Amino acid sequence: MGCLIAVAARAQTPIQPKDTSALHPPPGVKVAIVEFADLECPRCGIENPVIIEAVEKYHVAWMRHDFPLQQHTWSFQAAVNARWFDTKSKKLGDDYRNAVFANQASIETKDDLQKFTQKWAQQHGAALPFVMDPQGNLAAEVKADQALGERIGIRETPTAWVVTEHGYKQVMDFQKLYSMLDQAVASSQ
Repeated sequence: MGCLIAVAARAQTPIQPKDTSALHPPPGVKVAIVEFADLECPRCGIENPVIIEAVEKYHVAWMRHDFPLQQHTWSFQAAVNARWFDTKSKKLGDDYRNAVFANQASIETKDDLQKFTQKWAQQHGAALPFVMDPQGNLAAEVKADQALGERIGIRETPTAWVVTEHGYKQVMDFQKLYSMLDQAVASSQ
């Protein structure tokens, strides 16, 4: 619930990024969406299909960053799980994230997340290790994303920007994402 209230309040005032290092498309890409999301955030779950459709329609890069919110009990572990699937393939990691967003309503606890993850891994031919992140490297990657988000000034999720070689514009209303991408693609040609 906290993310929904925070998003409504944020809609009136865009973030003035303190650190813009992440607000650029990857090398060789003209337009991208940079998103900071929490896998347990209901608003992130609502907006995820919008971003998926936009990425498919516009063929733009999607730079996903983890930003688990402190009040969400299983979001950090879900982000670590997604990072583990990323080690198998980026597509598998993204598919897991999308599945978590689509199934948030059935995941209430860390135990529910573990059962969901085990079942999902089996369905996708991935054998989960006994310990997901024994050295803590994946957790460190999630924490690095959180720290980057904090340096930018992010306080809630989802927070996203349409970025080009020439600048960035925060997505304040995901209903306007397509028009933002239309403008970004046109200005990048």
